[in-house]
Amino acid sequence: MKKSLLIFSLLFAAACNKLEEDPNALVTASQFYKTQSDAISAVSAVYSTLNTDAAGDFVIYGRNLNLLTGNGSDDQIYSPSNTNPDVRALGTATYVPANDRIKKNWQQHYFGISRANVAIDNIAGIDFDTTLRARLVREAKFIRGLLYFNIVRLWGDAPLVLHDPTSTDVNAQKIKRSPKDSIYAQIISDLNEATLLPKTYTGADVGRATSGAAHAILAKVYLTRREWSKAAAELQSVINGGYGYALFDSFLDVFQQATKNGKEHIFSVQFGTNLGAKNSTNSLSVCNFGSFNPAVYPGDQPSDSSLYQLFASFDTRRDVTFFTQLYNAATGKYVQFGAARFAKFIDYSISPLTNQNISGINYPVIRYADVLLMQAEVLNEINGPTADAYAAINQVRARAKISNLTPGLNQADFRDSVFLERRKEFIQEGNRWFDLARRGGTYLYDALKKYPAKTGAAVKDTLYPIPQSEIDLNNQLTQNPGW
Repeated sequence: MKKSLLIFSLLFAAACNKLEEDPNALVTASQFYKTQSDAISAVSAVYSTLNTDAAGDFVIYGRNLNLLTGNGSDDQIYSPSNTNPDVRALGTATYVPANDRIKKNWQQHYFGISRANVAIDNIAGIDFDTTLRARLVREAKFIRGLLYFNIVRLWGDAPLVLHDPTSTDVNAQKIKRSPKDSIYAQIISDLNEATLLPKTYTGADVGRATSGAAHAILAKVYLTRREWSKAAAELQSVINGGYGYALFDSFLDVFQQATKNGKEHIFSVQFGTNLGAKNSTNSLSVCNFGSFNPAVYPGDQPSDSSLYQLFASFDTRRDVTFFTQLYNAATGKYVQFGAARFAKFIDYSISPLTNQNISGINYPVIRYADVLLMQAEVLNEINGPTADAYAAINQVRARAKISNLTPGLNQADFRDSVFLERRKEFIQEGNRWFDLARRGGTYLYDALKKYPAKTGAAVKDTLYPIPQSEIDLNNQLTQNPGW
């Protein structure tokens, strides 16, 4: 894995290897981006950072981010067959600043931001259809806002980079961490601009960021910051904005090819053939299942059996989220796997089923169930458990075929019920660690220490450490407390 020059240096690795060349011979971004086709390609390249990796590593959405938000939470640990000590350390909360998966997440996020910056800086100066030009810039801002939202939640204060570097001076590229409030201000600015995106797309453009996606992520930003009234306003824009969002009747449909980009999907990272990302792989598919031999299990597993036991037997989410047996069409028999294993991203349309490396299951960054549960949480924080708050959470429970939430709860008990519902609804969807961390105090630590596998859990775990390799290369960076 290449060491970065700075946080976003993965993008500029090739350029950094040629610093001895005559600068007059270099082609700058402003010289390259001249046509509408160039602009479209620039934004497609921004999207591609979500579902591909320049070095052929696991991608952000579909594996690497999940190692931090899943393995780092109380939901799961590492696969018994995983020999990467850094992955295993995330599962036991024994990771250190030199952890390569933490570093890779940092690099991938800033790589995506760097591509977004290139697009934003250069598309505005290209002479072509003004409506399309504005839309492309807003799409790039949406992705930049999303990536910075991940960064500020994972690491807190962080370098705020908003333009493509114009100098090859290494020292000029070493910048300090900006306060998280400044990063949030930029996130909000980018997402507000993205609320002017189209409501829907057709044809090959389906899957791009929409105004509804911008409002939904913005709602989560305000919810994370506990700005409840602002979050409520954004949620109303999603719920009553005429987008046609709704829950699928079947929970399974959230995770299958035939129903991808359907009515529940507000923004998903595309896998399969879309936006030039043909054959990019959602690694959660192959990691969740790759063999009918029960002894061969490449994927992560629940922290212990208590996660599976959270679900009533009639909760339809349980047998979509986990499997204990699978049908092998080659033998005509069910194979018993024993302990529950993650199933949510298995692509059942593939034949043979074991060929999950060609999975086309999208990764849902935000879907309508999340909006409903945020609505329940926000309304409860503003006025306690109102009828509308109950109605929102009960829509999610009804789809799962479980009874309505017990009426008459106080605010604290209703809050706990919402977070429990979020846990059951979004397993392996990149939410759990963020949900635990944003509750504040020792909440994440208290959740982790319940599990014998999480031997290294500490109060400092509400932020990940700044990668040590970045600090070594950039003396302007400081480490998070406790690391």
